[in-house]
Amino acid sequence: MYRFLFGFLIFIMGNLALAQVSSNYNISFENAVHHEAHITATFTNLDSDLVEFRMSRSSPGRYALHEFVKNVYSVTVTDGKGKVLQTLRPNPYAWHVKGHDGTIIVSYTLFANHGDGTYAQIDETHAHLNIPATFMYVPELSNNEFEVTFNLREDLNWKVATQLKHVKDQTYYARDLQYFMDSPVEISNFRKRNFKVDGQDINFVLHDDKASDEDFDKYFEDVKAIVLQQKAVFGELPKFDYSEYTFLACYMPIVVGDGMEHRNSTILTTTRSLARGGIEQNIGTVAHEFFHCWNVERIRPQDLEPFNFEEANMSGLLWFAEGFTNYYDALSMCRAGVWSHEKYLSDMSRGFNFVWTSPGRQFFNPIEMSYQAPFVDAAKSVDQTNRENTFISYYSYGEMLGLALDLSLREQNLNLDDYMKLMWTNFGKVGNYYTVEELHQTLNTYAGKDFGDAFFNNYIYKSGMPNFERLFKNVGIDLKTENTISFGAFVRDHKLLSNPKLNSSAYNAGLQIGDKLIKVGDFTLNSVVDINLALNKYAINDEVVLVYGRYDTIYETTIKVQTDINYNLSFMNLDDEPQLKKIKQNKSLWLNTKE
Repeated sequence: MYRFLFGFLIFIMGNLALAQVSSNYNISFENAVHHEAHITATFTNLDSDLVEFRMSRSSPGRYALHEFVKNVYSVTVTDGKGKVLQTLRPNPYAWHVKGHDGTIIVSYTLFANHGDGTYAQIDETHAHLNIPATFMYVPELSNNEFEVTFNLREDLNWKVATQLKHVKDQTYYARDLQYFMDSPVEISNFRKRNFKVDGQDINFVLHDDKASDEDFDKYFEDVKAIVLQQKAVFGELPKFDYSEYTFLACYMPIVVGDGMEHRNSTILTTTRSLARGGIEQNIGTVAHEFFHCWNVERIRPQDLEPFNFEEANMSGLLWFAEGFTNYYDALSMCRAGVWSHEKYLSDMSRGFNFVWTSPGRQFFNPIEMSYQAPFVDAAKSVDQTNRENTFISYYSYGEMLGLALDLSLREQNLNLDDYMKLMWTNFGKVGNYYTVEELHQTLNTYAGKDFGDAFFNNYIYKSGMPNFERLFKNVGIDLKTENTISFGAFVRDHKLLSNPKLNSSAYNAGLQIGDKLIKVGDFTLNSVVDINLALNKYAINDEVVLVYGRYDTIYETTIKVQTDINYNLSFMNLDDEPQLKKIKQNKSLWLNTKE
């Protein structure tokens, strides 16, 4: 008996030694009016003589570098007894310190004034904290536990909302660095709504000082409907940590529009109040980010795990992770009755034309488009690029591939919902991360090797376009193609604001971004006559003289009037045609509420 008790105590003590809070933060906001926070970080249980502490360079859900250290200053370091320690800077992102006593205490000031899903913002309306943009960390303590205490501004009636586990008072907990960095925080005088699904809490936290309670209630009904329709795809919610999921919505004039998924929460930011059009315009981000709690957060690409906070994060699977999520955000709004069938088709038409008329497919397939994320996903650069011709967003491209796969499966009396459910069962639910090969093989398992190989070989490993005319007809949509006269560049006030589209009239005439259009043939361009109106006065293939300005010099060139493809989608009339009963049923199974 004594041996048993002694062994049990050793077991408990061993687990306590392995599971310990070694990174402890205290943050206060006395100077919020000037966007500053004061942070004290206490790092204990340090084994290395030379300790590195640093700021992250990247943030979960983003793929580019953001260099959060640029907003950190007044850094001081002591040991556990208060002795001041000298630091060295081995690189722009980190500090090195020696001569500690197993503990270092780092004090610093953070400037934060960009409220979105990547950065942080502090003022007297809120403290909107993305963790990588806020807190330093010690890499050698990454597997130990974290605690943070928020010293709230009681004069501002602030409260804390986060997926971090509540410990007591204003102290919160994370099991390790990966979870801590993935846990955004909204501190403000917010309102909250809640409903339960299968014993788990779905919370919606709203910071919006213009919206009424009635606005919030109406909006939350749409949120609930979307949550339930997305659950119906997979048959169940994920098992959220601590049995709750929280939407952190900040709809205030001070923030920047964004949405960012996390394991058990999401950040939603926009300047649109629910009282000023936000009920209709903000809901799409809600639908997108919640679908991510399956697709990306749990059905997760192998090349994003574990997330690297010291480098850019690249994945060739964003066409599926982001793009298929894009497909389901709109589809779930349609199924939930938040969007009509007509609005859904109108939204689809824009994406359809953007993807399938882009010259970018000749340069990169969907996997290679995904590799571009570190350069386009909120990345900053000062040099011009040619992305108008070489890049298609993996959000949009993947959405159209999701549409293509869904409609192709439905031709076989299958559907994308069940394929996604199989990905959930085989990977997300059991904590396995997938590769593109496993995505491919799962489709072979579900729909047959011939089908799966054909889809991946033609549309994923290559950049082919499916036969959408046939696919759409099966669900009651007419696809018509028309050629319309097109200049081939975005023009405002007669000035080119984009690179000309490859092989367009503007491109073949040798025009470039920044050129000022003056005259086309007999038409002088002015507030009444623009480039598109002028070109439409000519016949296709006519060649006319174009006068333009570049760097204060006037030039002449010849422009050939050319066309661009435009795709028109419209619902077929299925009501009066008995022979179209099967198509009507197909459409209903695709777009109507999923039980």
